[in-house]
Amino acid sequence: MAYIPAPGYQPAYNPTLPYNKPIPGGLSIGMSVYIQGVASEHMKRFAVNFTVGQGPEADIAFHFNPRFDGWDKVVFNTKQDGKWGSEEKKRSMPFRKGAAFELVVMVLAEHYKVVVNGNPFYEYGHRLPLQMVTHLQVDGDLELQSINFIGGQPPPSQTPMAIPAYPGPGHSCHAPPSNLPMMGPHVLFPQPVPFIRRLTGGLTARRTVIVKGFVPPRGQSFAINFRVESSGDLALHINVRMNEGAVVRNSYLNGSWGSEERSLSHNPFGPGQFFDLSIRCGNDRFKVYANGQHLFDYSHRLSAFPRVDVLEIQGDVTLSYVQI
Repeated sequence: MAYIPAPGYQPAYNPTLPYNKPIPGGLSIGMSVYIQGVASEHMKRFAVNFTVGQGPEADIAFHFNPRFDGWDKVVFNTKQDGKWGSEEKKRSMPFRKGAAFELVVMVLAEHYKVVVNGNPFYEYGHRLPLQMVTHLQVDGDLELQSINFIGGQPPPSQTPMAIPAYPGPGHSCHAPPSNLPMMGPHVLFPQPVPFIRRLTGGLTARRTVIVKGFVPPRGQSFAINFRVESSGDLALHINVRMNEGAVVRNSYLNGSWGSEERSLSHNPFGPGQFFDLSIRCGNDRFKVYANGQHLFDYSHRLSAFPRVDVLEIQGDVTLSYVQI
């Protein structure tokens, strides 16, 4: 079963090093690059470069270089006409040897904004026009799990809207603040949980929802719900339970829970782990992928699935990106 990415979402899973590939469509303001990986137990340094061309002598618009050398720091620089400019350094190390991480580089009008594990880390002013950048290079003492290019300005009709929380069966929650950062259908970090957004236009066939997040080391469970606001029905309830090592699927219809589905070929969720979940609505079922690999199918139990108009995420999870 082929993985079909959502529009505007360009993922690469488990890429080999050195990574040196074109940036789909090139860089533009509002674009973000998400890099998930694991720092080597014996890490000394690695580099992420936004380059002008692909060759070894290519200029580098943005050079991000963490160094474990006794004076742990991250170095930033630009190489222009074959010569390095003046270094910018931050004597702080946001990466831990042997630990998973998520590095996000947001392309803004005045600078690149670097966020590590959901925390703003540095802003690096543009020295070369970002339109010159063609490739992304990654190499060094790390293991790559995924690289995601996210960007493009969608039609205004796809922009999500905050809605009041709907108290579901057995729980209540609060509406999220209305001043959360947005980028078209891309909802950026940091995100409070419970996370609630309207699915404008309803859950139509071939619509894909992307959820990128992190399970805290002591996390017990979290849930993703596709809800009908008017009735409280849940067309799909995904309940990740770390203490059981289970991913439970169910529906809540007409005031009652149905039968659980639990079978999986693998479980991609674990404490201290990042995940990249793609939930695609088909004509007769949901097709769910984790980190680019098929995870499960779930046949529609609510025949009028286009009535589903709310996405809700709650529990022990940190969200870094949601696309609806």
